[in-house]
Amino acid sequence: MLSEARRTSRVEALDLLRLAAVLGVLLYHFGFWGPASHGVPQVALPWLTPVAKYGYLGVPAFFVISGFVIAYSAEGRTATGFAIARFSRIYPTFVFCMTLTCLAIAFLGVPHFDTSATQWLANLFIAAPALGQPYMDTSYWSLVIEVMFYAWVALLIAAGLFPRGINLIIPIWLGITLANELTVDAPLVEKLFMTDDSGFFAVGLLIYQFYRGRRGAVLYGLFALSIGAAVFQSIHKAVKLAPHTGGVFDPWTVAAVCLASIAVIFMATRIRHVPLPPALVLAAGGLTYPLYLLHMQFGYVLFTRQAPANPVLMVVAIIVGMTLLAWMVWRYVERPAQRWVRDFLSGRASRFGWPLKLRATVGSGESA
Repeated sequence: MLSEARRTSRVEALDLLRLAAVLGVLLYHFGFWGPASHGVPQVALPWLTPVAKYGYLGVPAFFVISGFVIAYSAEGRTATGFAIARFSRIYPTFVFCMTLTCLAIAFLGVPHFDTSATQWLANLFIAAPALGQPYMDTSYWSLVIEVMFYAWVALLIAAGLFPRGINLIIPIWLGITLANELTVDAPLVEKLFMTDDSGFFAVGLLIYQFYRGRRGAVLYGLFALSIGAAVFQSIHKAVKLAPHTGGVFDPWTVAAVCLASIAVIFMATRIRHVPLPPALVLAAGGLTYPLYLLHMQFGYVLFTRQAPANPVLMVVAIIVGMTLLAWMVWRYVERPAQRWVRDFLSGRASRFGWPLKLRATVGSGESA
């Protein structure tokens, strides 16, 4: 069992890895995805394609980290406490960044991009396509996957199956995944059980088991099974992307990047302290979420608005500007909004007599 000091501390190296993962996604969106998906000349940097096209694997790396963080966050919490912690963590920042993107599109996006009040309203529910509207920024698809993962964890906590039932949950989940992916590939099953990404979350959940000090043949077997599923899913995702992007993804490269990402994340959880100023590490991890939400569509709008003669300098300027904006959102919007929403919802839960923490447990900390 973790000591009190360790349970309430951050896993600092993961903050830096999240920044590295989001930079990979930025590379993908500005070095490859832009012209392939939007048909807008010079939205991205085509000469970076051979490397940039593999940047999409930054998102699965996020999912691995998310699996670890969610297991960490859920420890000692009731389903209510977990749901409040997750909602206050992601939703206020999402609404703010989505609104900024909407305003950027409305005032600067024409004629390449447009938006509407109806689209903004639908995006308040995150899964806008379910309401017949497109995402304000197509990168929001991964946030829908995250929310679905949170919902399942909350349900399993309420049922008393998480984390104690992890040895049963993961084989069943991966069994459903492989059955669907290798047969009918039903969209409903894919969305409900996240069958395109389940292996990554499972790997993260199991890395947390190692972090807590658990060992044994069952854990090693589940870990190997989850890694195998993650590699399969990363290659499967590349196959799905190819028709939409015109890209040719080497499966061996995809597998190698996937395995390397898992290995680095695992090793990061073994590092007790990063030899950098704590405030710098905290900011690096904190700005990754708003940077992910803001960089793509907002960045494309700025790029097409300027029609730069030197696309390299423009992309660098956009990335620097978006990073600064993301830091400001984290520092002046996300942190106070998160505290306010968490305190407000916790107060309402207390009034209804809904406990936020399990009895006789050590207080839960967050690494995210």
